[in-house]
Amino acid sequence: QVQLVESGGGLVQPGGSLRLSCAASGSYFSLLKMGWYRQAPGKQRELVATMTTRGNTDYADSVKGRFTISRDNAKNTVYLQMNSLKPEDTASYLCHTSLFTRDYWGQGTQVTVSS
Repeated sequence: QVQLVESGGGLVQPGGSLRLSCAASGSYFSLLKMGWYRQAPGKQRELVATMTTRGNTDYADSVKGRFTISRDNAKNTVYLQMNSLKPEDTASYLCHTSLFTRDYWGQGTQVTVSS
């Protein structure tokens, strides 16, 4: 069992920054590949970024160069640093992992980019 709790969302002006956090329960965190997804109203959920246990990262083309995923295994937490935010980044951001073939999702944290 893994519980994921996101935080750090909010309202930010275009060009601004936010850092999202996802705290995971359990003792398997260092063994988990972690990911951030987002879903805007009326749109499909899309992958934003992932980080493997070895620290390898992958990003959606739309966020490359602006977002950075990182993790702190001692704190069981994965982060998403978002810079140069655009209105099209507005969405609910969800944390994801899988363990023993089961998917786990957080409840999401809302990011709104607007002037």
